[in-house]
Amino acid sequence: MRIVVLDGYMLNPGDNPWDELAELGELTVYDRTPAELILPRAGDADVVLVNKVPLTAGTLAQLPRLRFVSVLATGYNMVDVAAARQRGVVVSNVPEYGTDSVAQHVFALLLELCHRVGAHDGAVIAGEWVDAPDFCFWKTPPIELAGLTIGIVGFGRIGRRVGEIAHAFGMAVMAADCSAGAEPGYQPFTWADIPTVFATADVVSLHCPLTDTNAHFVDRQLLSHMKASAILINTARGQLVDERALADALTAGQLAGAGLDVVEVEPMRPDNPLLHARNRIITPHMAWASLAARRRLTAATVANVKAFRSGHPMNVVN
Repeated sequence: MRIVVLDGYMLNPGDNPWDELAELGELTVYDRTPAELILPRAGDADVVLVNKVPLTAGTLAQLPRLRFVSVLATGYNMVDVAAARQRGVVVSNVPEYGTDSVAQHVFALLLELCHRVGAHDGAVIAGEWVDAPDFCFWKTPPIELAGLTIGIVGFGRIGRRVGEIAHAFGMAVMAADCSAGAEPGYQPFTWADIPTVFATADVVSLHCPLTDTNAHFVDRQLLSHMKASAILINTARGQLVDERALADALTAGQLAGAGLDVVEVEPMRPDNPLLHARNRIITPHMAWASLAARRRLTAATVANVKAFRSGHPMNVVN
């Protein structure tokens, strides 16, 4: 069985070996694969592993040996799963590996927006505390989370973990999800629709998958209903947000800030309007990338390949 990893660098930049996967077949790992090299590299593969390399219907049609695709992520929108199904190609993902890491990153973004720790450290290093007439100062007033409401759009594994952490901070939790499950065991908690979440919450955090119907659902109209003191956090998918509308809203002071780990086109383009927006923090799609999470992702991927090889594939998305 020939196994080809088309974009493995982010999963293993040198600290997360492929040894267990190599035991399952003839393994070739490419750090990155541009579009023009997908077919030459995967042409004789039985199993292909991808993270962000697109496998379109046209590409899949030119991979006659391919029988299994294991996505090195939870989101699998880069694979045409319908075309794969028609060709008898099984597609699996890793539904859970980064829950704690992503939830932690949500609060890293949120707390930075609330306290501007980096800016205050810079002010201290620049000598402003040495020269201050008082025993303390602040460049921006700190924001206390206790008593505020967080609205979570997408109440799956990560959304629920974010809710638990928010509750520990003393926040009220409001959640919107089209397939709401059991209520969590803490209070205050309420279900709400998306417009209510955006109009009511002090913090809105996105945790829904990208689908054919929700691209850019965070648009100019929805943003206009947010409180001027509210904060938007997005660690899900950049395409959920109309970036020009968000940049305009931030610059106009229609909301207090935004913490983003994802943008619509990655790597980020130099003309992205969010680069010049006010009161935003952007990290380079790193919320998932702790070593602990990447090790769980590798282990789950090995399990996916083993399950396929045994004739009982798991985590199948098509």
